[in-house]
Amino acid sequence: MYKETFIISFFVILYISCIIKMIRVTSNENFISGRSVNILFKDDRFAHYNAASFRKDFIAGITVGIVAIPLGMAFAIASGVKPEYGLYTTIIAGFLVALLGGSRYQVAGPTGAFIPILLAIVLQYGYEDLLIAGFLAGIFLIIMTFLGVSHLIHFVPRSVTIGFTAGIAVIIFTGQLGNFFGLEGVEKKEYFHQNMMELWNQIHTINTYSIIVALIGIATLIILPKIAPKLPLLLVALVIPTLVSVFLFPGKLETIGTAFGGIPKELPPFQFPQLTLDKLMTLWQPALIIAALGAIESLLSAVVADEMAGGKKHNSKRELFGQGVANVVTPMFGGIPATGAIARTATNINSGAVSPVSSIIQSIFVLLFLLLFAPYASYIPLAAMAPILMHVAWNMSSIKAFRSIAVVRNGDALVLWVTFFLTIFVNLTVAVQVGILLAALAFLKKMTGQMQASRAKLSDVERQTFDADTKTVTKYVVDGPIFFGTAKAFEDLVPKLLNNNPDILILDMERVSVIDATGEGALSGLLDQAKRQNTRVVLKRLDREKRAMFRKSGLYDRIGENNIFMPKEA
Repeated sequence: MYKETFIISFFVILYISCIIKMIRVTSNENFISGRSVNILFKDDRFAHYNAASFRKDFIAGITVGIVAIPLGMAFAIASGVKPEYGLYTTIIAGFLVALLGGSRYQVAGPTGAFIPILLAIVLQYGYEDLLIAGFLAGIFLIIMTFLGVSHLIHFVPRSVTIGFTAGIAVIIFTGQLGNFFGLEGVEKKEYFHQNMMELWNQIHTINTYSIIVALIGIATLIILPKIAPKLPLLLVALVIPTLVSVFLFPGKLETIGTAFGGIPKELPPFQFPQLTLDKLMTLWQPALIIAALGAIESLLSAVVADEMAGGKKHNSKRELFGQGVANVVTPMFGGIPATGAIARTATNINSGAVSPVSSIIQSIFVLLFLLLFAPYASYIPLAAMAPILMHVAWNMSSIKAFRSIAVVRNGDALVLWVTFFLTIFVNLTVAVQVGILLAALAFLKKMTGQMQASRAKLSDVERQTFDADTKTVTKYVVDGPIFFGTAKAFEDLVPKLLNNNPDILILDMERVSVIDATGEGALSGLLDQAKRQNTRVVLKRLDREKRAMFRKSGLYDRIGENNIFMPKEA
C-alpha cells in the first residue's frame, strides 16, 4: 500500500525546500536551545483567571462535551473500531492537549479527517497495529516540534487540502449508506469501488425501520437549528431517533449493543504498545501520514480559533508538542489518533470559553458519561449515527471552496481534482503526496516564467566607472529566481546576454530573489562563455547573503572582487 510513496516523497521534500528558499526564510532560531525550550513551555494563559472565567469555561466545557460524545462514538465506528475507543480518545487526548497544547481554545479528539487512513490500517493490519501507528504518529509529532516543522505545514497548497478534505467527506458520507438503509452483511473493504459494490450486492437487505429512523435524524439536523438554535444539535439529533427506535421499533434495528456488545463503564487498563522492529518498519509510513494530517488539521483549527476569538495567537510549536504527547499516551488506553477538531473548537469559543480549562472540563464530562451512562448507549441504533456522520461530511466538504478552485482552468484545478479522486479511489497517502508533487511541478513551471532578463540603459555612475565611451558595455536587469527550476531558462538567455560580443556585460542582480547550487552552475556557464568571447562580466547589487554563498562555493573568486559592483546611486 505504501511502497509507491518513496519516489514521490523525494519530490515532496524537493518542493518544500524550494518553497523555503523562495520565501527567503531567515529565522535563525535554534529550537533545541534552552531559550526555545523555555519559550515552548512558557504559559501565561491563566493570567488574571478568576471565578467568572471558570464559570464561562465550565459552561463551554459541558456544551462541547455534549457535542463530543456522539461524535467520538461515530468517528470510532466509521474508523472500523468500537465506539468506546472514540470516547477514550476524547477523554485522554482532549485533556492532554488542553494541558500541554499551544492554544487557549483548542479541543482535541477523533476527527473525520482520520477516518479513511485509520480504516485502511484497521482493515489491513488490525486494531492492535492501529494503536502502534497512533503511538508512532505521536512520536513523529514531538520530533516535528523540535525540528520547527510547524512552519512547513503552511506550505501545503490549498488545492491539496481542499481536494483531500472533499475526498474524505465523500468517503465518510458513502460509508454511512449501509447504516442509513440498514443493510445486513456489509463488509468493510479497503477501496471505495469495492465498498460501493458491496453495498449494491446487499441492497436486497434494506431495512425500512432504519430508513425511517435515519430520516428522522436528518429532519432533526435540518429543522432544529431554525426553531431552537441554542439546543445541542448533534445530541438532540441522536436522542430523538434513538427514542423513536426504542419505543416504536424495538428489536427492529441494529444498535451499538447488538453490533459491538455495548460500551464498558470504565477506562481500559494501561498497556504499552507491543513494538517490534517489523512493526516499526511496516507502520512508520502510515504513522507519518497520520502525524502530517494531524499537524495540518490541529494548526488549521488553532488558526481558526485565533480568528474567532481574537486576542493572543496560539503557539504552533507548543500545539504540535501537545498533540504529540496526546497521541503517544492515548493508544496506551486503547484510544485512536486524535487532533484538533475545528467544529468542537468553534463550539467551545461560541460557548464562551476563555482558557484550556473548558477542554479539560469537556474531558471530565465525557469521562463521567462513560462511568455513569455507558450502558444506555447500547440502545443507540446505527441508523441514528449515520445522519450525524453525513452531517459532518457535508460540513467538511468545503463545497464553495472546492467549486471556486475547480472552475478555474489552471494548475490548481488539476491538483484539486487529482487529489480528490486519488483520495476516494486509492488512499489518502498517495493522494496527498501526488497532489503536492503536482503542485510542485506547477510551481516550477510558474517560476520558470518568472525569470527574465531585460535590456537596460547605463546609469551615469556605470558610464563613469566602466569608461563606456571607449568600450562596449551592455547592461541587463535580471528579474526572478535562479534555481534548479529556472536554470535552464537562464542558460537559454546566455546567447542573448552575450550578443554582439560586448567588452563588458553588467548584470543587475537586485531583483534576483534566490540563487541555489544549480543557479550557481548556470552563472558559471555564463562566465565560461564570456571568457571565450573576452567579455568581462560584472554583477551589480549582489546582496550580502549571495556574496557569502559564492565565497563558500568558490564562485566569488571566479567572478573576481573587482567585478562585484555595489554602487551608491541616488
